Amino acid sequence: MFSLSSSFRYYFYSSATDMRKGFDGLSGLVHSELGRRPVNGEVFIFVNHQRDKIKLLHWEPGGFVLYYKRLERGTFDLPRVSSQGKTCQIGWSSLMLMVEGITIEKYKQKKRYFINNLLSAS
Repeated sequence: MFSLSSSFRYYFYSSATDMRKGFDGLSGLVHSELGRRPVNGEVFIFVNHQRDKIKLLHWEPGGFVLYYKRLERGTFDLPRVSSQGKTCQIGWSSLMLMVEGITIEKYKQKKRYFINNLLSAS
């Protein structure tokens, strides 16, 4: 069952990843390279050197879930990561666009008010 949604935090690992890695290898990368706990409920995204395979590692109550997609043609468009960083946090919509192969050339995100903004304004 695909149980990912916009309620999770997504972290993209910027280095090319060996797609032979499984649950233990990827969770080891999360711990050693990213300095995060792989069992905290966040979703970690890994892409191979050719950018045609992607894995998402997620901890759910009871164990790890690994999502894997291989493209038959083309490559994934990856998010930009600062030169000193190994990871960046991306949103659900950015992940879905990347997985579905949709590229937006030019966009503008409109400002939205959140409860925190309204509370701090009063």
